[in-house]
Amino acid sequence: MISSPLKILELRDADGPGGGPEKTVLYGTALTDPARYDISVCYIRPSGDRDETIPDKARELNLKYTELRQRGKFDRRVWRGLRQFVKRERFDIVHSHDYKTDGYNLLLAKFEATIPLTTAHGWSGDTRRERWLYYPAHKRLLRFFPLVISVSSRISETLKRYGVPAERIRLVPNSVDAERFRRDPAQTSACRERWNFSNDDFVIGGVGRLEPLKRFDLLIEAFAPIHREFPNARLLIAGEGSQRASLEALAEQRGVAAFCRFIGHCPAVTDVYHALDVYVQSSDTEGTPNVVLEAMAMEVPVVATDAGGTTDVFTPDVDGLLVATGDAKALTAAIRRSLQGGEECRRRTLAARRHIETELTFSRRMAKVEGIYDTLAAGQRPSRKNPFRGPKTNRADAATTVPAINGISSHAVHSGD
Repeated sequence: MISSPLKILELRDADGPGGGPEKTVLYGTALTDPARYDISVCYIRPSGDRDETIPDKARELNLKYTELRQRGKFDRRVWRGLRQFVKRERFDIVHSHDYKTDGYNLLLAKFEATIPLTTAHGWSGDTRRERWLYYPAHKRLLRFFPLVISVSSRISETLKRYGVPAERIRLVPNSVDAERFRRDPAQTSACRERWNFSNDDFVIGGVGRLEPLKRFDLLIEAFAPIHREFPNARLLIAGEGSQRASLEALAEQRGVAAFCRFIGHCPAVTDVYHALDVYVQSSDTEGTPNVVLEAMAMEVPVVATDAGGTTDVFTPDVDGLLVATGDAKALTAAIRRSLQGGEECRRRTLAARRHIETELTFSRRMAKVEGIYDTLAAGQRPSRKNPFRGPKTNRADAATTVPAINGISSHAVHSGD
């Protein structure tokens, strides 16, 4: 039996507002039992990044949070600061979430005798270097972890192809906070008015990074014939990225720019779902798409491509409509079917909500993750000898700020239990 809480570090490299994994890292930490798991969150971020979305969310959730700021892609000061932080805090498990922090994690296991754990969220980078160098190397690196959490069955199969033994893979799909993402019909009109939509409009929407693999160009191509058929159809796209200008230009070329709203990153994402009649995921590549789960929870009819782990959480023609990736005509047909669906469409949205409430809640997911923490600790914690360990500090007695690490900008927004 473990008498004191396991000390766990959630470690992630991200810039700007981040993406889907941030919901898993931050909300997962907030919902973990603090009596059994003393969790800190550390983000590695660019020194010039002024976006406060991630630290603000950590503050809102009352998390122990710190940052390491890096100058360039591989800043040696980050490793020194991270090692000092881990040595001082005496973490049992380091849980990393991307290729850079996975590398740091294995080094920490070697030098600081921590237990390494990783979650494979997928490989959806947009640069050649990521696709042809970093990601292949990362997949091979994962062979050295005692356990790997996979968020989709397709990712699990990829891990096996790259040599990760099947017995080390734990499939834990993403999930959603069913209470936070709950539809309130009284909010619909106000949310529509926020973006100048009327209650008579058919509002179709998508949420995500405006990057090539998310294929918002396909959504615009699918929307153009829908608008010709339904003149009161409107398109809302929430998110930022390198493709925004080209997507706005494409909407202009297809003659629908006046009926499209590009609203940028929207922290109040539930407002977006309240405004929608149909949610569309048009991606070529996904892990397990959080946005699909959120739309399902919010009782928005879903049209999605069969990318990544979508089918792990989404039963075609039961929870929503599924189409092949890259097929704009099929996407158009599915959107049309949703707009015309009536009672059939309503049955799908209710089934999707039930699926979220029974199988895909954050509490169920975190119970699985906590079981993984316990497995790792039971197998390795009693026998490990760490020369840097001293007496444990209970979470309730812990300091509410984290000192600066080797001169690297760091701060905590935890305000105590």
